[in-house]
Amino acid sequence: MSEAFPGPHGAPASVRVPVLRLGDVLLVTLQGDLHDSTAQQLQDDLAETIVRSGATGVIIDISGVEIVDSFLGRVLAEIAGQTDLLAARTVIVGMRPAVAITLVELGLTLPGVHTALNTEVAIELLTGQAVSSRSGGLRRETL
Repeated sequence: MSEAFPGPHGAPASVRVPVLRLGDVLLVTLQGDLHDSTAQQLQDDLAETIVRSGATGVIIDISGVEIVDSFLGRVLAEIAGQTDLLAARTVIVGMRPAVAITLVELGLTLPGVHTALNTEVAIELLTGQAVSSRSGGLRRETL
């Protein structure tokens, strides 16, 4: 592992969030706080990987995130907007109840972001596979 040196605000300057490819879907797992430089690097890495790989979906696992503030909410919305412009869809998984409550209390909406309770359901959603009722977790609205 490479050594990380402190950047602005004490954040490690060389920390990168891994972007894993699962077929046509990219998987990102967020752990703990996301600093400004790390968030910008993640956005750049995702855009480059989507274009290079032709990925059609991005799953962002936030199960390792204890607290969502307005900064993280904005970053997630920006990632979703960016991936949408690159012809990919974004699904957030692993949202804890406290995180959902905080997002609502802060009045943060995540336009363009779908949610699923787990990665399996998110992959099914993004790849167009039928979602079985035993999987649970997919939130669909019908008119």
